[in-house]
Amino acid sequence: MPHPTVTLSTTTVYPESSASAFELAAELGFDGVELMVGVDPLTTDIAAVEKLSNYHGVRVLSVHAPVLLITPNVWGSDPWEKLEKSAEAARQLGASTVVVHPPFRWQRDYGATFEAGIRRLNETSGVTFAVENMFPWRSPAGRMQAYLPSWDPTDRDYDHLTLDLSHASTAQQQAMDLLHRWGKRLAHVHLTDGKGSFKDEHWLPGEGDQDAWAVVQELGRMDFAGHIVIEVSTRRAKSRHERAELLEEVLANTRKHFDIGRGMR
Repeated sequence: MPHPTVTLSTTTVYPESSASAFELAAELGFDGVELMVGVDPLTTDIAAVEKLSNYHGVRVLSVHAPVLLITPNVWGSDPWEKLEKSAEAARQLGASTVVVHPPFRWQRDYGATFEAGIRRLNETSGVTFAVENMFPWRSPAGRMQAYLPSWDPTDRDYDHLTLDLSHASTAQQQAMDLLHRWGKRLAHVHLTDGKGSFKDEHWLPGEGDQDAWAVVQELGRMDFAGHIVIEVSTRRAKSRHERAELLEEVLANTRKHFDIGRGMR
């Protein structure tokens, strides 16, 4: 049977550049990449990204909108303009999915219309907007609500969701529970892991508290048809060769455990 679609986030190769992600994805046999817009200046130049994709023969299958704290002015400061440009980039690159975070709590006007606006984009943009699970910000002083209308998309009015295992860990949730609660709304997966820290650490799958390989098996049992994106930190790698070895093992294990789950149907 064909293997699932497993892609590589361009952030995964940091501190190397996004160009290295395309090179490694081609070398290791990933099915494509997820373009994180704005962390690396190259990623905002979609014509340059398209050339890079064509050169390496690696498709961009999803686009992560520039909605991070560190990308406040990437593609403008208006959040809806950012999402419209993300959809335009996805269409130009042939990507099917745009990943978006819920608004920050200080973006009150944006937050008040976010659910309706995401529904509109899903109906009109030609691509799937999948809202990602986030987490409360934690400190010794307690928790802070950092997102509107909520960091947890479970009970919100979104048709398509992105499951990030590291975010689930930081929120002190279990990804398996979210997967089952979301059902058919699950459209996209950021495969990673966490150890329950207040930091969003993005460990390799299997290194944290999310039972990540069991989650992948469950995706196989469900015959999940979305993209599984490897979005991990490889800063520990001391060389390109060591980084490639880490990612090659994650790719092989993802396909193996997905097939194990598919055999459980």
